[in-house]
Amino acid sequence: MDNSQPEVARTQDTTIAILSHIGGLFTSWVTPLIIYLIKKDDADKFSAENAREALNFQITLILWYIVCFVLTFVIIGIFLFWLVALGNLVFSIIAAVKASNGVVYRYPLTWRPVK
Repeated sequence: MDNSQPEVARTQDTTIAILSHIGGLFTSWVTPLIIYLIKKDDADKFSAENAREALNFQITLILWYIVCFVLTFVIIGIFLFWLVALGNLVFSIIAAVKASNGVVYRYPLTWRPVK
């Protein structure tokens, strides 16, 4: 991060970035979308980049959940659903920790429709 930015602003951006990742666990795409729309035009893009990554990940998860729902008719979807949910938990926590360290985390296996 740029060291010329005041410490209070950096702390606030870091907190908002963490919130965008953790908020996705509880509200799916809603929290990352709100944060992205609020922060996308700010001078410091750190929280907007984190919110965009969290939003893209949550959109991808919706698609994975749809695939799991379709696959429940052949039983395997039930197990895959829990695997996707566990991946959401693990990757969201990893992303929140990275955001607290000032790094924008790129989720694996993620379609990125929001540029």
